[in-house]
Order: sequence, then structure tokens, then C-alpha cells
Amino acid sequence: MADIFQAIILGVIQGISEFLPISSSGHLVIFPWLFNFKDPGLSFDVALHFGTLLAVVTYFYRDWIIIMKLSALNLKHKENKEIFSDSRYMNNTLWILAAATIPGVLAGLFLEDLAATIFRHPLLVAFNLFFWGAVLYWADQKTNSQKNVTEKSNGRHLKDIKFRDGIFIGLAQALAIVPGTSRSGITITAGLFRQLDRVSAARFSFLLLTPIVLGASILKIKDLVFNFNVPMLAGIFFSGLSGYLAIKYLLKFVEKVGYKIFFWYRFLLAAVIVGVYFF
Repeated sequence: MADIFQAIILGVIQGISEFLPISSSGHLVIFPWLFNFKDPGLSFDVALHFGTLLAVVTYFYRDWIIIMKLSALNLKHKENKEIFSDSRYMNNTLWILAAATIPGVLAGLFLEDLAATIFRHPLLVAFNLFFWGAVLYWADQKTNSQKNVTEKSNGRHLKDIKFRDGIFIGLAQALAIVPGTSRSGITITAGLFRQLDRVSAARFSFLLLTPIVLGASILKIKDLVFNFNVPMLAGIFFSGLSGYLAIKYLLKFVEKVGYKIFFWYRFLLAAVIVGVYFF
């Protein structure tokens, strides 16, 4: 079980790396390996993810209210169209998110044992950090190139997302079962490849996090409740706080700068992992 200091460190790492496209699972494998932390156990891992769930729900609760209302209302009526005419979502956004969640759920069910053992090898984490970071860099450069050749909007918006986009992004999310890939990173990358603009790709990625982490938290709630202690509370608090701040400032950052910097961070971290492993 983690002590308070370890809980705070891992909580901050989880909160930041869950939403930045740098791989939370990869960081939670590598940092304890680098600093020789004791394994805090499954219950603590559930607590950290619960913290990030609180962060994304707190930040996007207004969006979820709108999404729920849109899914319940019959938008054929003129008055309903007027009410939500300025909404960034469509009336089927909830069902698109539900469909996009299915591949990740199936990956978790069938590959969980591998994710907890073989997939956690440091060299595999390093490879995924570099490779999927490079793919994100490529997708972001494509978005930037499209922006430079036209004065129009440099991508599609959340209102433009169709079921085929959601399925494509959901299939990409399933790959995040392998540490080092980054759930947010690969779903943002998939969104960019579907011509979403940078902010819309990130927002859809964060919304997509909610149902899959909520489901996982419900399934493992017994581990959290029956083993709850002060370090877990610290982990939840700092995971939630750092996660909320990561969402807030990432959305502002990528709108102006893009995702290139995250590739370089992933590249450097991968190089450090390989260096420590061999030398």
C-alpha cells in the first residue's frame, strides 16, 4: 500500500498524464520502476482512476447535461431546435459515445491479464511512447497544413461527428490497453485523422473517457470501498485536481500551439527508459 508521499506523487502523475497525450498507464508503470516504489495494489489504482473520473465529470458536467437532454428530446419540433441551436452537440451524440465505448470495453475484458503482465515491459512502453507519439505528431502536422492552405476553419467540429467517426475513434481507444500508447493521445490522433479540429478532438476524447472509467470504477468499487484509507484519499484528491487543471489548460494550449511538444516529451521519456534499462 502506498504511503502519503507516494500517493500524492502518483496522483499528480495520473491526473496530468491521463488527459495529456503522454500515457497515464505508461507513467504509472515507469515511475514506480524508476524510483523503486512498492506496488500500491489494485485498490489504489482504482482510486487514482476514480480521481480522474471526478475531474472529467466536474469539467464537462454542463456538456453531459446538454447531451442527455438532446438525446431525450424530439428535435423535429421547431422549439427544441431553437433551444439548442447554439449547442456544440447533436441529438445523437450520446449514442455515438456509447458506440465508441464498446471496443475499449471489449479490449479491457479480453486483454486485462496481458495488460497487467506482458504489456507492462519497460521496452514495450518505451516503443509505444515513441511510435504513437510520432503518429500524433503526423496527424497534428496534417491539421496544421490544412489550416495553412485555407482561411476557413481548420477542421470539423463536435456537431459534425458521425457514427463512423465515433467507431473509428473507439477502435483506436481499444489500443490504449497497452501501456505507453495513451488513451487520450490515440483518441485525439484518431479524431485528427477524421479531420476534427484540435480542440474538438480533445473534447471528444475526454467525453469518451467518462463511460469507460465509470464502468471500470463500478466493477471494482468493492476493492476501493473495503480497502479505503488516507493514502487513497490523497491519491483521489491530487489525481482529480491535477486532472481538472490538465483538461482546462490543454484545451487552451492545443488551440494555439498544437500537439507537437508532446511528441518530443514522449521521445525523450522513451530514450530515458531505454537508457536506464540497458545501462
